[in-house]
Amino acid sequence: MRNRHGRVERESWVLCQIAESGSFTAAAERLGYTQSAVSRQAIALERSAGVTLFERRPDGVQLTRPGLTLLRYARTILASVDAAARDLNGDAPPAKVVRLGLFLSAGAVILPIALARLAAVAPQVRVTTREGTTPSLTRALRIGSIDIAVLSSRPPHRPPDSESPRLHITTVQDTELLVAASATGTFAGRTWVHVDELEDASWIAAASSSAEPLLGVWPGLPGRARIVHSARDWLTKLHLVAGGFGVTTVPESMSPAFPPGVIGLRVQGAPPEIRRVLVARLPGAATPAITTVTQAITSIVGQ
Repeated sequence: MRNRHGRVERESWVLCQIAESGSFTAAAERLGYTQSAVSRQAIALERSAGVTLFERRPDGVQLTRPGLTLLRYARTILASVDAAARDLNGDAPPAKVVRLGLFLSAGAVILPIALARLAAVAPQVRVTTREGTTPSLTRALRIGSIDIAVLSSRPPHRPPDSESPRLHITTVQDTELLVAASATGTFAGRTWVHVDELEDASWIAAASSSAEPLLGVWPGLPGRARIVHSARDWLTKLHLVAGGFGVTTVPESMSPAFPPGVIGLRVQGAPPEIRRVLVARLPGAATPAITTVTQAITSIVGQ
């Protein structure tokens, strides 16, 4: 019986990870499995259920309607396992916990101030956080892994996804993209750079795709960028910039978090690149705790 229960818990966890990550490969990375192992478990789940659970597409995997139905039960199973562990350990159930997701550059500026404000005005609300890209956080909202998400949007600012019902969106701020450069390098002492000057620049950027876009190379850069360092972590990217090892694209809202030796340059000769900061949640999910966290975020952005 224990083996069966362990298998059900493991399969539930795998299903949740596939749904949230949007691909077998990304789910495998999160779980520490091989891609083939996750694919086999997905096939086994479909055989056991007797229906197709996953729509396999060129850009990843999406759950079918039966898959979404099974996902609800999987999340119930995992929540029950957590509740049982708390009861066995004598722990009190978590009260007023809000699970917050943020796009990768938002945590450096938004999160510490928002948490400090919450500690002062609503100490009864406890927040857990995670980072992700806007597409991955949108999926996490849909499947119930997080309660609210700070997302990024680019013009023409369409909804984060095409699923129904539409997410409830609060627009927080529009921020312009800058090029971060070394204060002692080629662009020292300047506040702007022409887009043509960026063609031959050395870039520090993260791997990106149409499904998971990440900042790094200037979006309107003519020609092919020369990426010399690939990094996802913002601290790594900005310290490489400070050392004069390349330039990278950053939202202006992140400038308070620049380490010494980094300057932000506006780009001339091309239309401004604007990104919008949003707070998203599922419709009808505005609990008092979620509303409090949302207000803490919206009140500090732009200050």
